[in-house]
Amino acid sequence: MTESELIAAARTAAAQSYSPYSSFPVGAALLFDDGSVVTGTNIENASYGLGLCAETVAVGRAMADGKRGGLVQVAVTGPGAEPITPCGRCRQVLNELAQLGGTDPEVLCVGPDAVNRVKLSALLPHAFGPASLV
Repeated sequence: MTESELIAAARTAAAQSYSPYSSFPVGAALLFDDGSVVTGTNIENASYGLGLCAETVAVGRAMADGKRGGLVQVAVTGPGAEPITPCGRCRQVLNELAQLGGTDPEVLCVGPDAVNRVKLSALLPHAFGPASLV
């Protein structure tokens, strides 16, 4: 899968967003080492704190499908004028999946005209994960 295809998958996911309160649709696409892609979109709730971020939905879908590790790249896109990054909670959720496979995925932070590429470890330095519990 090309980077452009992964970004397109994230944008397609964002089009399915349920974001009536923020009007800020976000899409995420996770690429695994076997070539598979899992997407997610944000899902808001009238009880605001119960909303789900796109990255968390994608990781939940991947884990529900039995994926444990193998995460190599993530694309995240939203409607803003600048590229967006995963929030702190999503960085931690992505880190859990990445650490299960010993990877440090590249995160594509996608905006309308630019893509910022950053390793997950740079977004979440000194991360707490499964290895921290041993």
